[in-house]
Amino acid sequence: MILLNPRNHVRKYPDEKSRQIMLKTIEFFENKGLKKIKQDWHQKTFNYDFVQFLKENQVFATLMTPSGYGAADSRWDNYRNCEFSEISSFYGITYWYTWQVSMLGLAPIWLGSNEAVKHKTAKRCQEGGIFAFGLSEKEHGADIYSTEMMLHPQGGGRYLARGGKYYIGNGNEAALVSNFAKMADTRDYVFFVVNSKHPRYECVRNVVNESNYVAEIALHDYPITDDDILERGPKSWDDMLNTINICKFNLGWGAIGLCTHAFYEAMNHAANRKVYSKTVTDFSHVKKLFTDAYCRLAAMKLFSERASDYMRSANENDRRYLLYNPMVKMKVTREGEDVMNLLHDVIAAKGFENEPFFEIAKHELPMLPKLEGTVHVNMALIVKFMANYFFNPKTYPEVPRRDDPSNDAFLFKQGPTRGLGKIQFHDYNLAYDPLNLPNVQVFKEQIKLFKDFLLQAPPNETQANDIDYLLALGEILTLVAYGQLIIESRKFYEVEDDLVDEIFDGMIRDFSKYALSLHMKPSNSEKQRALSLKMIKPPIPNQRRFEKIWETHVYALKGQYSMNP
Repeated sequence: MILLNPRNHVRKYPDEKSRQIMLKTIEFFENKGLKKIKQDWHQKTFNYDFVQFLKENQVFATLMTPSGYGAADSRWDNYRNCEFSEISSFYGITYWYTWQVSMLGLAPIWLGSNEAVKHKTAKRCQEGGIFAFGLSEKEHGADIYSTEMMLHPQGGGRYLARGGKYYIGNGNEAALVSNFAKMADTRDYVFFVVNSKHPRYECVRNVVNESNYVAEIALHDYPITDDDILERGPKSWDDMLNTINICKFNLGWGAIGLCTHAFYEAMNHAANRKVYSKTVTDFSHVKKLFTDAYCRLAAMKLFSERASDYMRSANENDRRYLLYNPMVKMKVTREGEDVMNLLHDVIAAKGFENEPFFEIAKHELPMLPKLEGTVHVNMALIVKFMANYFFNPKTYPEVPRRDDPSNDAFLFKQGPTRGLGKIQFHDYNLAYDPLNLPNVQVFKEQIKLFKDFLLQAPPNETQANDIDYLLALGEILTLVAYGQLIIESRKFYEVEDDLVDEIFDGMIRDFSKYALSLHMKPSNSEKQRALSLKMIKPPIPNQRRFEKIWETHVYALKGQYSMNP
């Protein structure tokens, strides 16, 4: 089964403790019940009960402590971390967020050079601490070049930290906050840790009207010593970006979990409601909306699972994950928005009611692709890979399924973050060529036409410096890589041809939409307009295939899950 079902959680785990953490997490939320989750959400209550659960079950100590720093069975294992992200977000971003921003706070510590802080942090994890990442600032947002928080040397290995941070999740209760700042004397970058309960630490306010605490914080001459410094100089910059590489991957899993819960609820509602003497799910347009939503959701998960394999298999000679990773942050979360809109079109006013879970999912999902300019920042990064992705492939060993119980050590020694344009990829045709399904064939033709566009009418100098134009190109590159990993995932999931072809029905429509957007750019030459227009193609309809997916995948989810009241 592709989608998570807490009533039948049969996922493979390499060890019993991992399995028990996931099952106990499901049990915690199901015992809490939908009414209590909704009550806490409406009242904007911080999830102290979940934090206590994390402590009692040593979740951070087990899942987010790399081997060598905690208990013998602790490791940083992206396979099971994705599992926990999906399960926690299934019950609401409120809970996922506490986990997610703790991961952001922990990563600079594990990436850094301060071994004493690492061992202290492992102990804090065992004690049930949560963590925070002090990066963004009020006036600059994602413009991390403009960081104003300063560390002022006082002599003798002592410093005073001054400045504020903004959008700091868990900033109210963090045992340690990893702060990205600059040295006041040299303007070199520096990472250091502080405690949210120190008298020189001010938690100013929660800047959002949500249960999760997204803090504005201020350090008022907070005393720092060399023992608190994680890293200095250029490596601080690299550690900051590599932290984002490791952790913002979770955004896609947040979308997957939310959409899955919303899907079950929408199906149960529609399949048991009659209008105009017909069950809602008997209407042809409703079948289409549900099937499109299901195919997009299945694709989200298949892509993200495969992207995780590339993260876990990465090394200094294979950095392909730096394309697939931001796609999980950006592409998967935006697909989640589409899924939620499709589901909301089905259940209409029900989606605004204050009792169902859907209200939470519909409200929280749009936050994910918009965190720290996720879409635009990551698309600008992805465009750097375009030339090598399409025209300069490299031979690599095949990446296997990575659900083995190993510590993902390379994630904490990724090295310098420069040189993205030099990264090469395996030939995407290795995935596409063996598949002769009708819609995949149409999609392959669209890919060829896009390559013709790049070869025959590449962006001129003005267009190459126009972010809006590059974003339009990046949408298409993203879609090609998305389809590639979805196809690759078939080796590890039982995904029949009909489902793949129905998924590509939607991808052809998306390709045509992006091609039309490219075609409409005012700076296009006549040749660019003509070539972009050729990419616009319709999918090949197949009513038998559609009805099969509807019956065996989509409508089959009726009654499969509903949350304990």
